Amino acid sequence: MSLIRKACAAGDRELIVTANLCEGSLKVALSDTGSGVPPDRIDELFETFYSTKPEGMGMGLAISRSIVEAHGGSIRAASNARRGATFTFTLPIHE
Repeated sequence: MSLIRKACAAGDRELIVTANLCEGSLKVALSDTGSGVPPDRIDELFETFYSTKPEGMGMGLAISRSIVEAHGGSIRAASNARRGATFTFTLPIHE
């Protein structure tokens, strides 16, 4: 069941955020049409101090992973077919 789907655009770039309830979990996906991630670098994205930006510190996705996993969830990244990337995290719903 889709809860939210929101798209924002600036120029030729777009960000789409979706949130779904799925089998006792909340699944959130963020897709963009940016430069994307080289397929051979996907596994490195969540490592501490790894950055694709010259000025990047490489902390953002590592911190995101630790927060999501501390709450019993998971996070992953994938390259989009045309361009950009999709980051998805899932968190369990506790009642």
